Amino acid sequence: MKYTVVTGASSGIGYETALAFAARGKNLILAARRQEQLEELKSEIARTHPDVDVVIVTIDLSVAENAYKLYESLQGFQIETWINNAGFGNFASVANQDLNKITAMLHLNIEALTILSSLFVRDYSNVEGTQLINVSSGGGYTIVGNAITYCATKFYVSAFTEGLSHELKSQGAPMQAKVLAPAATETEFAKRSFDVTEFEYHGTVPKFHTAKEMAHFMLDLYDSNSVVGIVNGLTYEFELRDTIYNYIERTR
Repeated sequence: MKYTVVTGASSGIGYETALAFAARGKNLILAARRQEQLEELKSEIARTHPDVDVVIVTIDLSVAENAYKLYESLQGFQIETWINNAGFGNFASVANQDLNKITAMLHLNIEALTILSSLFVRDYSNVEGTQLINVSSGGGYTIVGNAITYCATKFYVSAFTEGLSHELKSQGAPMQAKVLAPAATETEFAKRSFDVTEFEYHGTVPKFHTAKEMAHFMLDLYDSNSVVGIVNGLTYEFELRDTIYNYIERTR
C-alpha cells in the first residue's frame, strides 16, 4: 500500500487536499496539531471513501525534533507523495513583530519543511512515481508589505524546492519536486497572521480562492510535469510554470 502524507491537514488547504486525494483513492497519512479536527477529517473520508486507509498523527512541527519524530514514525509505510503544507503567516512590521511567534514560524515554515523534505528525498528520490510538493505562497515570489518575514520564509520554500527540482533532474532521479504558490485563500491563515479570533474574507479581501479551489489546483500541479503552480496575483488565474528563479549548475 502506498500513502500520501499531508502536513497541516487539520484545516484549510491541507484539509481539502486530503479530501481531494482521498477522492483519487489515495491512502493518507495526515499530520497536524489538533487531534479533534484530524478525527473529523478521518471520519469524513471514511463516510465518502471507505476503501481509503487514513492514518492520523497529532504533532506540532514548529518543534524541530518533532519533524524527525514524525518521519521516523512512518518508517513502516511506503510513501508515494509528501506534501509539506503546514505553515503560518504573520502581518506586522519588522520592528513590531512578536519574536516568539516569529521563531515558531521560522521553525515550522523553514526548518521542519527542510528536515522532512531532505529525509523524504534521501529515502525516495530514486523511487518511480514519487513527488514532493511544498506549499509556498505568492509571497514566496513577491515581497508583501507588513509581511516581510513571512514572505522571506516562503522565498526560502520556493528557492529550496526549485533548486531541489534542478538537483533531482541533474541526477536523473525520478522523483519530482514541486512548489504550490497560492495567493489569498479563505482559510484560518488571516486569523493566525493578524492574531484575531474572527476574519471575514468577503468584503475585506478583493480577490481570493477557497481552500477547495486551491486543493484542485494542487491536483493540477500533481498531475503535471511542471515545477511551479502559482496563482497570478493580478488575475488570480492558476498557472503551471517551469522554475522561476535563476539557477546555475556547479561545474565542479
